[in-house]
Amino acid sequence: MTNQPMPPIAIVVSRYNDSITRALEEGAVRAYAEAGGDASTLGIFETAGAYELTAISHAAAQSGLYRGVVALGCVIRGNTSHDRYINEAVARGLTSVTGSTGVPVAFGLLTVDTRAQAEERAGGTKGNKGADAMLAVIESIRAIDLIEAGAQSPQTAAGLVHRLSIHPNDKTGAQG
Repeated sequence: MTNQPMPPIAIVVSRYNDSITRALEEGAVRAYAEAGGDASTLGIFETAGAYELTAISHAAAQSGLYRGVVALGCVIRGNTSHDRYINEAVARGLTSVTGSTGVPVAFGLLTVDTRAQAEERAGGTKGNKGADAMLAVIESIRAIDLIEAGAQSPQTAAGLVHRLSIHPNDKTGAQG
């Protein structure tokens, strides 16, 4: 890990399916602290549901206060196709936030069929996707920093390969 201080990050978390999203939030906060950050410096903002994650994430990204945003929520499939519309809208919206602001937004929205699947991914047998999202946004910020440093000094950046993974279960084999 680098000696740089941890960047300020916003966590935007849906209150819908509260017991699941609280576990995701706890995982994200813990991952930030374990990566060297002071959890008391995080900005944590609640939304009514998953659909609102986009607007609040955009506001956090656009504010200039945060270098990254972690969006957390949980949509469990019901008897209608409502979940698909929500999931697609949030995925497109969060991608748009990153594109329009340049601030990385991590997608920590669980899109599951059952509550049991959500529990497995919120600290259960499948890990904590809130923690995974936090680590992903930290890695993205570090990559952006390296790219920007290379743009300021292209002679030192040309031909270098940077491996930034800080994730303990990295499946790419790139450890850094």
